[in-house]
Amino acid sequence: MRKILFLLTVLTCAFMVSCNNASEEKTSTTSDSTRFDLVKARAFVDEDNAGFVDHFKKGDSAALADHYHSEGQLIMANSEPVKKANLASAWGGIIRVGFKDFKLITHDLVGSDDLMVETGTYEFYGDNNKLMDKGSYVVVWKKENGKWKIYRDIAATLMPPPPPPAK
Repeated sequence: MRKILFLLTVLTCAFMVSCNNASEEKTSTTSDSTRFDLVKARAFVDEDNAGFVDHFKKGDSAALADHYHSEGQLIMANSEPVKKANLASAWGGIIRVGFKDFKLITHDLVGSDDLMVETGTYEFYGDNNKLMDKGSYVVVWKKENGKWKIYRDIAATLMPPPPPPAK
């Protein structure tokens, strides 16, 4: 049970990765000289992440899965990647474990017209605002039908593993 709780905690943390805060006013140029507006991209990611957090707090695992690309994956330590077809179920499991809130802090966002990479830190909280997990994340965003979607959601917990079960 502790292993499942730990796994679900890590899974939840990985996905929470997709929320950001700070903004930088930068514009990068792709190799074909088309302009990628990082300020607009950051505004989109911030808005999408806020919606993701809202869906999480409401316990809406189907809405959480909708943030992902059709080929999207959630990747966490000690588990197989969770593919799009299983994301709603995975998020539902995470919610049922007892996570109530989380915080995402985006540290960096870089990209082009086709891909963006977001890095940051996360914290998950349970009842009585108890810290249940914290760590770092990387989210790769990819366009699908003209809209940015989470293509890869990768999280790494900084919390120690739970102790092994008593024999």
